Amino acid sequence: MAGFDSEKYIEEQSEYILERINSGDGERLYLEFGGKLVHDKHAMRVLPGFDENAKIKVLSRLKDQAEIVICIYAGDIATNKTRADFGITYDLEVLRLIDTFRHYELPINSVVITRYEEHPAVTIFINRLNRRGIRTYKHYFTKGYPTDVETIVSEEGYGVNPYIEVTRPIVVVNGPGPGSGKLATCLSQLYHEKKNGRRARYAKYETFPIWNLPLKHPVNLAYEAATVDIKDVNVIDSFYLEARGETAVNYNRDMEVFPVVKRIIEKITGRPSEYLSPTDMGVNRAGFSIIDDAICRQAASQEIIRRYLTALCDYKKGYIDSESVEKSKLILDELNLRVEDRTVVEPARTYLEYKRSLDPKYENVIVMALELPDGSIITGRSSRRMVAAAACTLNAIKALSGIADEIHLISPAVLQTIQHLKTDILGHEKSSLNCEEVLSALTISATTNPSAQVAVEKLLLLKGCQAHCTAILSDRDSQTLKDLGIDATSDPEYQTNNLYFN
Repeated sequence: MAGFDSEKYIEEQSEYILERINSGDGERLYLEFGGKLVHDKHAMRVLPGFDENAKIKVLSRLKDQAEIVICIYAGDIATNKTRADFGITYDLEVLRLIDTFRHYELPINSVVITRYEEHPAVTIFINRLNRRGIRTYKHYFTKGYPTDVETIVSEEGYGVNPYIEVTRPIVVVNGPGPGSGKLATCLSQLYHEKKNGRRARYAKYETFPIWNLPLKHPVNLAYEAATVDIKDVNVIDSFYLEARGETAVNYNRDMEVFPVVKRIIEKITGRPSEYLSPTDMGVNRAGFSIIDDAICRQAASQEIIRRYLTALCDYKKGYIDSESVEKSKLILDELNLRVEDRTVVEPARTYLEYKRSLDPKYENVIVMALELPDGSIITGRSSRRMVAAAACTLNAIKALSGIADEIHLISPAVLQTIQHLKTDILGHEKSSLNCEEVLSALTISATTNPSAQVAVEKLLLLKGCQAHCTAILSDRDSQTLKDLGIDATSDPEYQTNNLYFN
């Protein structure tokens, strides 16, 4: 069931951005684009019916008037910072973004290396882009930021940065993640536009938090749960309340930086800012496209549980601190939610306890449970042949195909041959086949086994299904499940005592 009208959102959002351009006094709009442009799984989960590619479709409607500037912080290149959702580094995410924009026929102006400092990895990245015909700029740390506005808006501040040569009325400024320098790039461009005798404006486009939903609405709390690692907190926009007498929701970083940004814009333009609050700067219309609040509340509550389980595992891996886990737990408690409210958690744990009660040999067994589109629960356990995620996936597509459990989709001899390759030839220590290996074997079997062919086609039906594993998934299994569109969580336990776990 849908709680969000994506078509309405794309239409209204496109019109509102154009309205913002036409209503102001300026030749050009610098539009800071936050969040995910494509494959926005978080928005899709908390707003059922949301098109995961809605933002890029909005931009696609404006492609004749827009060009793209992508920012990346030099320090994120040097430290190989990684996006957890895709499992790739920020520099590779920039390349992925460029390919995505090109796919939608949106012109790439350039890539800006923000807070530039010399580093071998940064130099290699710049060379890589330049040699593929992609223009790059180096922007530096802004002298005087954030308190000394006189220095910031001077040749010692933004004046140190080169002007990015743009030609279109909309300049979309995007980046691979938070802290990429999007805002600083926009403000630097405003300074240079003014210096060159042109008027330009700034606006911001982010989906969350949704400004016209209540502060403690589950959809907004789900945003907090998704950003516990960067300490984002939703707050009432006091500037908006004072100026308009109405309540709006924003988040702490925008609230903290707004007075400085307002002063900088006023210093650059030489006139009062058109914006009285950080909410005024935004162009987000998502809240107006919610068509069933109850459905969105329920979906967002499930996302909060999912984020808490993820936080527990990330803490176990050393990715986040205990404060982040505590914050995630507070959000869970605020809505009186329990981990067991996620329907796939108890079946996985119950089946695990059942197997362990049968025989001591099952002491180290791992179990995964998956909820099919009709609500039925399928389980699978680890064995010497394959991991739990692979077993559960096979059992799920068997159920969807109406194939009896005792029928082999893959010949045991084929699995043995792959295991022989894996351990005796390639030298891997673990012989159990991961999810990707098993699915590869399945597709090969489908060439001669009609049942396997039927089952392969049912893999598409797993998109959007929920799953839970009683131990932390390996990186490869986690990625394969994501590729299938399965939202999987895990208990914060490792499958083995080995320290080298992948």
